[in-house]
Amino acid sequence: MSEDDLKVFVKGTERFFAQVTATSAEVSTPFVREQKDRVVSDFSAVIGVSGTQRGCVYFTAPREMVAELVKRLGETEQTDEIYADYVGEIANTISGNAREFLGSGFMISVPVVFSGPSHDVRFPRDMPAFVIPIMWSGHNSSLILCLKDDVEIEKQASLAEALSTLGVN
Repeated sequence: MSEDDLKVFVKGTERFFAQVTATSAEVSTPFVREQKDRVVSDFSAVIGVSGTQRGCVYFTAPREMVAELVKRLGETEQTDEIYADYVGEIANTISGNAREFLGSGFMISVPVVFSGPSHDVRFPRDMPAFVIPIMWSGHNSSLILCLKDDVEIEKQASLAEALSTLGVN
């Protein structure tokens, strides 16, 4: 994943909040997630990515943020199911907007949503997880990118196959 790819997601996140909520989000400098970093919140949505890149895109936010967002968007029903739907829609919209810039080879899945204080999100072990901190209306959330160019994946597979042929594991 390149710096330009990160910028696409940063700009897309800023644009999403500005257009959808009419309140800008402050997007901080992305960092690589360490094992000890607690980046998952009350509601998370993951989008699988395939094609020219492989991996996933997560959006995760605390209940209070999602409740305020849903209320500002005019939703009268305030339930966990509604909150989960909106978190999935945020992840889907940000990923879909990134696709405009990354090309049609950047293929995304439908969102899978996790909720609750103890939900466990697993990040791919073979690629870094870039965390993009988002501050909106006094609430912290994160967009997390675990993406690898397909060319890199092919190179690793070829290397693994070559090593296997030589009897090296």
